[in-house]
Amino acid sequence: MINVVLYEPEIPQNTGNIMRTCAGTNTKLHLIKPFGFVLSDRYLKRSGVNYVENCDYYVYDNWDDFISKNKGEYYFLTRYGTKPHTSFDYSDKNKNTYLIFGKESTGIPKEILSKNLDRCMRIPINEKIRALNVSNSVAIMLFEVLRQQDYPDLLKTDPFKGEKYLEE
Repeated sequence: MINVVLYEPEIPQNTGNIMRTCAGTNTKLHLIKPFGFVLSDRYLKRSGVNYVENCDYYVYDNWDDFISKNKGEYYFLTRYGTKPHTSFDYSDKNKNTYLIFGKESTGIPKEILSKNLDRCMRIPINEKIRALNVSNSVAIMLFEVLRQQDYPDLLKTDPFKGEKYLEE
């Protein structure tokens, strides 16, 4: 099972967009408080469109609450990581894989990262920006894991127009 974890998300539009991505990929979403918004926020719903109700998500009071209830392989995306996100093997579909992303303003706390240095990674970018938007980072990371697992239970053709649509 693939899981996305948002540590103290602050921007409802990002979380709504991530909820939509999780809904479309059969990915569980874990939200760790405190939030910078109310879960029923209209911006959250607007970003997630009408897909929010299809998102399988869980809410935790804090980091300790989350780790006490979730066992598996933890991977931390941070601008301070020294390994590219593609350097890990995520191909085992039988493992619980947790992709952990920090809050928009400060990321994942150093106390958490320093205990998990072998699982800290970054998406390579140039020196012109500090980091990518968290919802973009989630999509990049999530689809790398899905690619390595050959996109389990995901459609590879359009269910509405059909496989031959472009040929007709």
